[in-house]
Amino acid sequence: MKQLALDIALASDPTFANFFSGPNEAVVRQLQSWAHSPAHSSVPTYLWGGEASGKTHLLKAVSHALREQGVSSGWMDASMLEPPDFNDAWAAVIMDDCHLYNATQQRAAFKWFVNALSPADGQPRWVLATGHAPPADLALREDLRTRLGWGHVLALHALGDDERRAVIKREADARGFVLSDEVTDFMLRFFSRDLGSLMQLLDKLDAYALQTKRAITIPLIKSMLETE
Repeated sequence: MKQLALDIALASDPTFANFFSGPNEAVVRQLQSWAHSPAHSSVPTYLWGGEASGKTHLLKAVSHALREQGVSSGWMDASMLEPPDFNDAWAAVIMDDCHLYNATQQRAAFKWFVNALSPADGQPRWVLATGHAPPADLALREDLRTRLGWGHVLALHALGDDERRAVIKREADARGFVLSDEVTDFMLRFFSRDLGSLMQLLDKLDAYALQTKRAITIPLIKSMLETE
């Protein structure tokens, strides 16, 4: 049986509150501190890690924290074919998955970087970026690649299976139901293993179990998939 993907809308915006830090607790605390004082976070920050390490979630959590303070920021990812010009109103520039940028996006990212550190008003902006590897290993234009490594370079580590199981069971308990080890192992084996997707799966299983008045078992999961 191959890994399955569910078409589930995000239950809530990614925030620091719904990020499961695990081995990344120190990095998350530092990002929270910087996000709440962006005017004092002018040293560039680069996060790197593999798939499901939480890079995009953390960038969106920073963006969310800035918005709550009434502060705007620029956002760029590989889906933006025509990135906007740098805006002096931004307190930070946030660039996700830099390793996927095409030539146009790399050119825009370099301009954002230069303008953020040397803006017209003389107040440097925070640059926060991510990639799948350390800056030195990125296949990017040299001027952008070197600048991504100028400041803080922080590694993110994906949760291990035991940590994922603990999180899933804890979240199930919070929703008022118990998951067996058999069901938890099934979820980790056949569904996307990033925590955001797993939490969405829990929400959908909870709703389907209530609708059908059945306990959450492997047959129930398969029955739910057949209704998709």
